[in-house]
Amino acid sequence: MMRRARGLRAAPLLLLVLLYLAAAAVAQQGRLTSRADLAGLYALRGSLGLRARDWPRRADPCTTWTGVTCRGGRVVALTLTGLRRTRLGRLAPRFAVEGLRNLSRLEAFAAAGFPLPGPIPRWLGAGLAPTFQTLDLSACAVTGEIAAEALAGLANLTSLSLAGNLLSGQLPAAALAGLVRLTTLNISGNAFSGALPDAVWSLPQLRILDVSRTNLTGALPSPLVPSPALQAVDLSGNLFYGAVPDPFSQLFTRLATANISGNYFDGRLTAAGNVSSAMNCFLDVAGQRTPEDCQQFYAGRGLPYAGPVPTPQPAPPAGTKSKKPKNLKYILIGAIGGGVLLLAVVAAVVFCVVCSGRRRTDQRESGSPSAPPPGVQGSSRAAAAAAAGGTQPASTASPTNMAKVGDSFAYDQLADVTSGFADERLIKHGHSGDLYYGQLQDGTTVVVKRITSRVTRKEAYMTELDLFGKGLHQRLVPFVGHCLDKEDEKVLVYRFVRNGDLSSSLHRKQGEEEEGMQSLDWIKRLKIATGVAEALCYLHHECTPPIVHRDVQASSILLDDKFEVRLGSLSEVCPQEGESHQNVITKLLRFSSTADQGSSGSPSATCSYDVYCFGKVLLELVTGRLGISASSDSKTSDWLDNTLRYINIYEKELMSKIIDPSLIIDEDHLEEVWAMAIVAKSCLNPRSSKRPPMKYILKALENPLKVVREDNGSSSARLRATSSRGSWNAAFFGSWRHSSSEIGPSRDDHMFKRSETIKSSGGSNGEHSSSRRRQSKEIFPEPSGSRDTED
Repeated sequence: MMRRARGLRAAPLLLLVLLYLAAAAVAQQGRLTSRADLAGLYALRGSLGLRARDWPRRADPCTTWTGVTCRGGRVVALTLTGLRRTRLGRLAPRFAVEGLRNLSRLEAFAAAGFPLPGPIPRWLGAGLAPTFQTLDLSACAVTGEIAAEALAGLANLTSLSLAGNLLSGQLPAAALAGLVRLTTLNISGNAFSGALPDAVWSLPQLRILDVSRTNLTGALPSPLVPSPALQAVDLSGNLFYGAVPDPFSQLFTRLATANISGNYFDGRLTAAGNVSSAMNCFLDVAGQRTPEDCQQFYAGRGLPYAGPVPTPQPAPPAGTKSKKPKNLKYILIGAIGGGVLLLAVVAAVVFCVVCSGRRRTDQRESGSPSAPPPGVQGSSRAAAAAAAGGTQPASTASPTNMAKVGDSFAYDQLADVTSGFADERLIKHGHSGDLYYGQLQDGTTVVVKRITSRVTRKEAYMTELDLFGKGLHQRLVPFVGHCLDKEDEKVLVYRFVRNGDLSSSLHRKQGEEEEGMQSLDWIKRLKIATGVAEALCYLHHECTPPIVHRDVQASSILLDDKFEVRLGSLSEVCPQEGESHQNVITKLLRFSSTADQGSSGSPSATCSYDVYCFGKVLLELVTGRLGISASSDSKTSDWLDNTLRYINIYEKELMSKIIDPSLIIDEDHLEEVWAMAIVAKSCLNPRSSKRPPMKYILKALENPLKVVREDNGSSSARLRATSSRGSWNAAFFGSWRHSSSEIGPSRDDHMFKRSETIKSSGGSNGEHSSSRRRQSKEIFPEPSGSRDTED
């Protein structure tokens, strides 16, 4: 009895020990114990740009990270579906999954719907663990061909899904034949070429096969017997042809699901059961293609045809008179009448345009004595264009010419490229249209802009086609083509620029953890500033009439893989105000809908407005302050007022208070930063006539040290003495110091106030007014002898 009592008392203690051990085992099971796995996960976190809220630092991945599954302290499955990249990661996503190599116990990787643009890495087959079984890359924007090496070595793979991507080329037959344990193969919705390898039908454990809408062609193999394990087959929407062999008819009869519709199979279909066979060329099945379509397909490939033959049209009775001459008479009458009416409309349009041009010319001759005569003005522009290295660009483009700018795409083609303009392909909502990521069949990666009447005015796309009709400049966004088929929706296609825009590339967003993103060094910043100046020089000085961008900001400045500038956001471009050489088509389109716009709400259509906006971009490059170029609110104005106080031609040391702290620069580079700040200050002059033309800004940025070093003053003085138009050139190359030395530097705070304050308080007495004028020159150095004109 006592022994039994002791046993009863020990039972609760034993139960507690067992519970403790079980809890410890569960805890050990949940925590990640492998350093290699941890390193691989952090490598993936950085290369994929995953958000900290999904994969937080200093937290156990097995218990905290979304989509990470562990067993025995090792990572066995990863699921990226539903995760999102950071803002910067979304701008240039890549198929960068090298961290998977470290996960030596990985069994499954599912990334359906997570963007992984680029080809499947060749190392994938050999780099994944021997235990790997499931790969799901459906709808991941994967591109290119499937290399045989990418699948070789995956002998234990049971499920492979590559559906809804942009894959192309021929399927690797040998690599697919090696997937002997594969039970599910889904490669639908791609753009492959060639035939489906015969080895796929012989995979011993394959149960589900979906190759629908993949552009595959060829006949079903015979006398091959398909795998008896098959339960569902979908061959729809391809270019398969020929008769269905008996083994396949028997297969389709016993399958739970079989879909062979939308192909070109011919002959007779003996299969019964749940077989979808519409839109083929069968003789004994309803709902087939037309005989003409089938015969044309087979004849075009030189194949024997065993489908329905087109029925010949009966000949008309011998006594029946042909009505062709009578119909031809009415056709000719209609054509002649329409031609006369068209000529009358064209003549009326030309008359209106000519009269409008004459009125503006008369106004210019009588009301603007400083403007050159029309003939002189035209010849000088033509000379400027010729000096730039070519003929004078055309200023007018007809609708036919616009349609020939770039390639012409079908709407369905661009919808396929963007997966039906799906949300996962959306890059951002632009102010002139939604931007989508895609890849053409030739492998070209593109950005597709979808312009609808809900987003912007109906004729907005015409402004860009007008500009691209003048020629594709290397500093403008690379234009590929367009689709103008739909009345209420237009689509423009551009080449993808890998490094995104300046607003995202300048440096990482404050307060957000980013891997692989660094602040741009000074060499790149100066290169970018010079590239933007070259783009604006083309618009302002090489186009006839001068073109105003009207949306110069960091997000409009695109950067390719070498950080070369491609200026985008061209939907707001227009001829400079006061020019009479506007495009005829643009005039007609805008006459009724936008004639009263532009005076309020829209940006000024003057080159000096672009110069002002460019000045803010330069300050953004100097200070590293994000968002300045995109904002014009009171907070931004206050920041500009405060920053401009520290830009002084005499005191380089003041730059330390505003320069981007992430910049690491030597003494020469500091002088270049100083010079760029001085140029920016001049661009931000509140008097538009005192802002320098872009061609002189470009010259200053190409030779920044000449702006701040005193030894160039003598040569600048000669330039100033030689030509009054050389005064801006002199201002940049030495006369900044000369013009400021006449008034002497002042260290009082009042010298930093903006000229708006000066104007509101000036004129009390002569001495006071003179002092105010000196303040303005200190802040916005002006070359002596400059005129209030713009070149």
